Amino acid sequence: MSDKTLSRDKAERAATGQPAAAATPAELGQVGEEMPVKTELAPAQLEDLEARAAKAEENWDRLLRVTADFDNFKKRAAREREEIRKFAAESLMQKLVPVLDSFDMALAAAKTATSADSLATGIAMVHSQLKSALAEAGLEEIDAAGHAFDPRWQEAVLHQECADVPEGQVIQQLRKGYKLRERLLRPATVVVAKQPSA
Repeated sequence: MSDKTLSRDKAERAATGQPAAAATPAELGQVGEEMPVKTELAPAQLEDLEARAAKAEENWDRLLRVTADFDNFKKRAAREREEIRKFAAESLMQKLVPVLDSFDMALAAAKTATSADSLATGIAMVHSQLKSALAEAGLEEIDAAGHAFDPRWQEAVLHQECADVPEGQVIQQLRKGYKLRERLLRPATVVVAKQPSA
């Protein structure tokens, strides 16, 4: 196709509003002909490339350091978690050791005690000491008797007909419930009132 024919084709397409045809190999030069590649760089371009290479090297070094620091942090955090897991109960144990001592003394006294009243008093004191130590550690009793049934903290094992107590109220607590601060450890086992059948 000659250059004149190509020019006429472009002019016709432009006049009719059609998009111009893609360039042909003839317009671009011979197929397979290599385009000349500029290999020389200006000094400013060379300096810019060297600066970018230095910046890339600096960023790579920083990445390696941050990665190593992060790996060390993960290892240290894992060691600390293990330490916490091993010794989490240390403060509670320090509070319970005196209670254990009191139990040992109570058992020794029980062998020589002449009065059941003095033994009962000693056991009551140890019980109080134990409750105090556990309360300091965050243990709370769930007092359910006489309150409305709350399934978050209580477990109903029996519904009992009762005319003089409102329906849904706890009439009897069979076993105490406990929570550690706001987390339930064991629900209180209760008997709940229901209206007598007609």
